[in-house]
Amino acid sequence: MARQRDTYTIGQLSKLSGLPVKTIRFYSDAGVLPERSRTSGGYRVYGEGDLARLELVRALREMGVGLAVIRSLGERDLRQVLALHLRTVETQLRSLQRTRAVLRATLDKDVPGEADLRRLNSLGRLGAAEREAMMDSFVAEVGGGNRALEEWLTCLREAMVPELPPEPSIEQLDAWLELVDLVSDQDYRATLRKDSGGFWENRDERDLAEWQGLNNAVMETALAALDDGVEPGSPAAGPVLDRVVSLLGQVYGQADGPEFRRSLSRGYEEHDPRAVRHWELVATITGTPWPPPQTRAHAWIAAALLADLI
Repeated sequence: MARQRDTYTIGQLSKLSGLPVKTIRFYSDAGVLPERSRTSGGYRVYGEGDLARLELVRALREMGVGLAVIRSLGERDLRQVLALHLRTVETQLRSLQRTRAVLRATLDKDVPGEADLRRLNSLGRLGAAEREAMMDSFVAEVGGGNRALEEWLTCLREAMVPELPPEPSIEQLDAWLELVDLVSDQDYRATLRKDSGGFWENRDERDLAEWQGLNNAVMETALAALDDGVEPGSPAAGPVLDRVVSLLGQVYGQADGPEFRRSLSRGYEEHDPRAVRHWELVATITGTPWPPPQTRAHAWIAAALLADLI
C-alpha cells in the first residue's frame, strides 16, 4: 500500500487539486484551509488532509456555501472530511435528480405551463439546508416549549417530510411541494399546537412509551373490529367501543362516561382535515397505500362514538 504523503508545497498542492496557487493562498488566508506549518524559508507546507479538505471547500463553494460557514466546520481529520464531502455530493445528486425529473416532464409537453415553472422555481429554493431549517422551526413552533412534544416531533421529523425518491414522478413532486407549503403554514402549525396542547400538557419523555403502548392497543382493537366486519353502529360494536374508550381514558386520565365520550367525539369532529391531508401527501411521496391502518382505525372509532351518542 502506498504511504500517504506527509507534506506538500503550495505548488504541489495546486497541481494535485487543479486550483491556482492564488486561490489556495486565499483560502489559507481566509481560514478555511488552516495553515499547518512553514519551512525555514517561510513557505507554506500542507498535508494529505489539506488536499481532501480543499476538495471539500471547492465542492461547497460550487454549491454557493459562504466562506464563513465553511470556516465554521473547524478542524476535522481526513475521514471526517471525506464523509462530509460524500454527504455534500449525495445532496447535490438528489437535487439534480429532482430537477431532471421536472425538466423531463416539462419537455414532454408541447407547451410548458406556469405549473412547470413553479416546480422548477420551488425546487431551486428548497435545498437540504432549507428543509432542515423548516423542520427545526416546525418542531419549535408546534412543540411550543413542551419538551415531551418536541421530543415526539423530533422522532417524526423524517416521516413528516420524507425525501423524494431518486426518480420522482410529477405526482410525487407536486405532493412534496404541497407538503412543504403545508408544513410551513403558520396557521397549520398553530392549529397543531392548540390541538395537541391538552394531551401533552404536564407530560415528560417517560410518558411516551406508556402512551405508545396504549395507542397501539387502541389501534389493534379497532382494526380487529374492522377485520371482523363489525359495523360502527351495530350491537357488536358496543363492547369494542367500551374497550377503546377505556384505553383512551388511561391516556387522558379520565373515566368512561357520557361527557368523556362526547369530548372524544368532538375531538374527531373538530380535527383539522389538513392533518389527514398531510399524511396522505406523505403516502403519495413514499408510494405507500392510502389510507393506512391508523386512519381506518380512527375513522371506525369516530363513527362508533357518533352512533353511540345518538
